Amino acid sequence: MKDTDPVFKALADASRRKLLDLLNAHDGQTLSELCEHHDMTRQAVTQHLGVLEDAGLVVTKWRGREKLHFINPVPLQEIYDRWIRKFERSRLKAMHELKRRLEGTHDA
Repeated sequence: MKDTDPVFKALADASRRKLLDLLNAHDGQTLSELCEHHDMTRQAVTQHLGVLEDAGLVVTKWRGREKLHFINPVPLQEIYDRWIRKFERSRLKAMHELKRRLEGTHDA
């Protein structure tokens, strides 16, 4: 089973979540573009991006002299599959059962 600790560590910080939100809204941004939305030094944004890259949540691609940052949704999907989806099924089943009881209907 894949170690998800780096992903959870990366997501634990509000500044890193904001970077992911920015990339989700407009993928392929440069460091300068991302720094415009943060009240922190360029070095601090670079460090946060490094944590996101180490966790596999951000990938980069060079376009000429510009380094572009892109969100990688795969680690988030893996967390969803492992930790969230199974709880979602039981919750939906419970909601269906509640609806059925409230409406006084029975499954055929």
